[in-house]
Amino acid sequence: MKVIKIGAIWCGGCLVMNKVWNKLKKEYKFEYEELDLDMDEEQVKEYNPGNKLPVFIIEKENKEIDRFVGEYKYEEIEKKLKDVGVLNEKNN
Repeated sequence: MKVIKIGAIWCGGCLVMNKVWNKLKKEYKFEYEELDLDMDEEQVKEYNPGNKLPVFIIEKENKEIDRFVGEYKYEEIEKKLKDVGVLNEKNN
């Protein structure tokens, strides 16, 4: 499974969420990709992110299985990712 974060450098909510994702990446092993709405415009179009950022897309075998949008606390993101099976293995 892979998590794709779509954000932008001008997005305040995206900056807030960077701390949450950095902590998750330190604690757990999972595939993660960041796309910038402006810099990765062609690739982002494939995901149809809508009008609100950040967008977090969970893919399994290149198919979207879940999506959530906006700002969340660490515990909320951790629970969502555990519930869908993204966070199974902790880093050492």
